[in-house]
Amino acid sequence: MSARVVITGMGWVTPLGCDLESVWAKLLRGQSAVGRVSRFDASTFKTNFAAEVKGFRLEDHLGEKAAAHAHAGLNTQFALAAAMQAWKQSGLGAHARSGKLVSRRFGMYLGAGEGQLDFDNFASTNLAGWDGAARKVDARRWAEAAYRNMDAVREVEQEPNMCLSHVAELLGCRGPASNCMTACAASTQAVGEAFELLRHGDADVMIAGGAHTMIHPLGMTGFIRLTAMSRRVDDPEHAARPFDQTRDGFVMGEGAGMVVLETLEHAMSRGATPLCEVVGFGSTADAFRITDIQPDGKGGGGAMMDACRQAGISPREPGADGRPRVHYISAHGTGTKENDSIETKAVKLVFGPLAPKVPFSSVKSMLGHLIQAAGAVELITCVQAIRTGWIPATINLKTPDPACDLDHVPNQARDLNPAGGVDLCLSNSFGFGGQNDTIAVKRFVA
Repeated sequence: MSARVVITGMGWVTPLGCDLESVWAKLLRGQSAVGRVSRFDASTFKTNFAAEVKGFRLEDHLGEKAAAHAHAGLNTQFALAAAMQAWKQSGLGAHARSGKLVSRRFGMYLGAGEGQLDFDNFASTNLAGWDGAARKVDARRWAEAAYRNMDAVREVEQEPNMCLSHVAELLGCRGPASNCMTACAASTQAVGEAFELLRHGDADVMIAGGAHTMIHPLGMTGFIRLTAMSRRVDDPEHAARPFDQTRDGFVMGEGAGMVVLETLEHAMSRGATPLCEVVGFGSTADAFRITDIQPDGKGGGGAMMDACRQAGISPREPGADGRPRVHYISAHGTGTKENDSIETKAVKLVFGPLAPKVPFSSVKSMLGHLIQAAGAVELITCVQAIRTGWIPATINLKTPDPACDLDHVPNQARDLNPAGGVDLCLSNSFGFGGQNDTIAVKRFVA
């Protein structure tokens, strides 16, 4: 028999801040984190704005332990801070200190992206290695310049496994350890596969989530060349507008989200208080095109349907109270023409006549797109919705798009407590390359 799995701790680093409750309050107020890029000179870029994490200091989260990770890349520092928040909320520290946490049964699954390129030194090395007369790179000159200019530690810290390594060292994880890079679906996949490891008895505790930053010259340039990002340079604050007819692309964000997952038996044995229960995970591939979604929505719809099936619910049948059985969907909702309309189609495929009654909003309108960290952060908003009965809005939704005609919770957060609160949520993440992942979480009932 499969084990029940609960979430006992959560943490995030977001462009709206790092504290769980204060960021949640800002999301419910509809506060935007988008502004001009300050980390580098983006004045000549066609998109010169993003949602940056401001005022972050690792020592504020790790205290004296921060010194051991001072050389880590920014994405890894975000991961460490979010992991420590989740660890503290879970109360596992006391359990570990008592010797009752079996380190070989404590694992980790991350969807963490690559680190930041040492851009200035990389660019100067390339220039030094260029042989203009021969019109090619002189490998010897390039290597000599690289040896002078580039730092070995910074180069190693770019590797996507480094978040995993640092977090394992910080918390003492010695169990199953994996990192996936399925683009914007990565941290949702990481949480889902950690859930499966626990269900099948391969661990007692897993920390799962993701971290990423692409707010650097190469990261921004890549998406600009794909024409995927908004170019609303005259009004950055309102540029992220998922489901709006005037949307013109996503806004880059950055950060990290982490959750502590445990088997219910393990959590109860140490007197933990579950924040919610994870009840379903669906994962599909579009098998269509690298940068385009399967146009009929069957890829994303399949992931949602599989998550609902595992959760034991039929999404087209109302509950005993007449409401849909899913009370909220955290949309992938990037703000691109293609994503938003096709995700809307996918929800209609799954929920049929009930689709217009399911609140379905995107916090990317406020946080920007955290790329590989997006899914875990958005899952945390689902847990918060269950805990508080409130669901966040899609801000900047002023001009409804006929192709996005569901309940996108426009501009104002909604209190569902008068209707009975929030019992079950889906969190969607769809990534470049056609990866689709959905997590189902519900209110914990012993």
